[in-house]
Amino acid sequence: MQPAILNMYCGWICIMAGVLSGALIGLFFHDEDWMGGYPSYRRRLIRLGHISFFGMGLLNALFGLSVEPMHLGQMGCLVAGWSFVVAAITMPVCCFLSAWRKSLRHFFPIPVAASFIAILSVLIGAGNK
Repeated sequence: MQPAILNMYCGWICIMAGVLSGALIGLFFHDEDWMGGYPSYRRRLIRLGHISFFGMGLLNALFGLSVEPMHLGQMGCLVAGWSFVVAAITMPVCCFLSAWRKSLRHFFPIPVAASFIAILSVLIGAGNK
């Protein structure tokens, strides 16, 4: 499967996961004290995980749409494509795990580094086809 197509699928799957996670956590938002109340660390991380599905999904879809018009070279396309997929998987996972155990917040450099590598690969690889 071509990286652009993989990232388009990944993007749409993430968007669907964002809708489903929002529906699930939305069942409990009526309770002001749920997870320690609105401003609590746990509840903020849960919300961030939910929103990160949409953000990472849109980045993956945007990458998929950018491959041809930006003339990305094969290596840049592979590195960026897989890095965006890694970021899309690990960002919400880190958010949800950090809400569960605060010490797991130390895993956030993984999705951040993957996102950085992906974006840098796109910028460096543009016009190298």
